[in-house]
Amino acid sequence: MRVLFITLFTLITFNFTWAKEDDTKTFLVLFKSKELKSHQTNLKEIESQFSLFDTKTYSGNSELALLIEIPSCDFDECFLGEFLINTGKETDIKLQEVAFRVFDITESKKTMEVYLEAHENQENPKRNQKAQ
Repeated sequence: MRVLFITLFTLITFNFTWAKEDDTKTFLVLFKSKELKSHQTNLKEIESQFSLFDTKTYSGNSELALLIEIPSCDFDECFLGEFLINTGKETDIKLQEVAFRVFDITESKKTMEVYLEAHENQENPKRNQKAQ
């Protein structure tokens, strides 16, 4: 009986630790190649300065993009824009001066889910009225 209680307690404890949501935030930073050239830097150099975080770069026919995944933080796009980027010159510049746009993908996803839920709630009464 004692073993059963210990096993049950252990399973419940592990269940609570595994059930926690991952609090990572993902940011999308878009760059224009002209801006990077004017500051004499490139996307790979900027990505290397965020080596503490998981990053991915995308380039091609569209705008240059950098995805930055930051675990459990209270950052927003304004705070991320304040990061100093080393361009190899004597002075460092802020990310927001080089970047075209900075998006908080995690916050945008939450906002989109709220809008979709509100839209579905608005549509449900209309469907119920049509069914009657």
